[in-house]
Amino acid sequence: MEGIKHLIQCHCVLPQYRKRRDPVFHKFVAFSVIDDENEVVSKLVTCNNCAAVHRVTEIGKSEIVPSKENSRAVVTQAELSLSLPKDLVELFKTYNADLATWEEAVFIIDNKKWGTVITMSREDDDDVVRGKTLEFLGADRFRVSAFSRDAVL
Repeated sequence: MEGIKHLIQCHCVLPQYRKRRDPVFHKFVAFSVIDDENEVVSKLVTCNNCAAVHRVTEIGKSEIVPSKENSRAVVTQAELSLSLPKDLVELFKTYNADLATWEEAVFIIDNKKWGTVITMSREDDDDVVRGKTLEFLGADRFRVSAFSRDAVL
């Protein structure tokens, strides 16, 4: 069983793109589990812009589920925080981590995927990319590290 972050495209348009002739649809990050048969485990996620509920069907693909706004089947940050160590919850709040990152952390801890590294922040400065990563060392052991590397064109 593996987990992966991927982009889902919604049908909503961010305000800065509304006046364009060719609309740029909003995309948001989702976390999905891939089972032992290499299939995506179906789940519901909410668009972080318009709150439309999507059923994830494949990596990078979803379908909007009509009249499911405020569905209780969509996992929340508060629910995920119950499965995470308090220090990690505080770190995620400090970084304003997206829901997919919270889900990924729960998956890593539940499946004991020690050594996994996730990106907490990333900034592009001309030809250099800087940021911080979080490494899972054990059930209650984590390491935040800064990184800096040349940007790849």
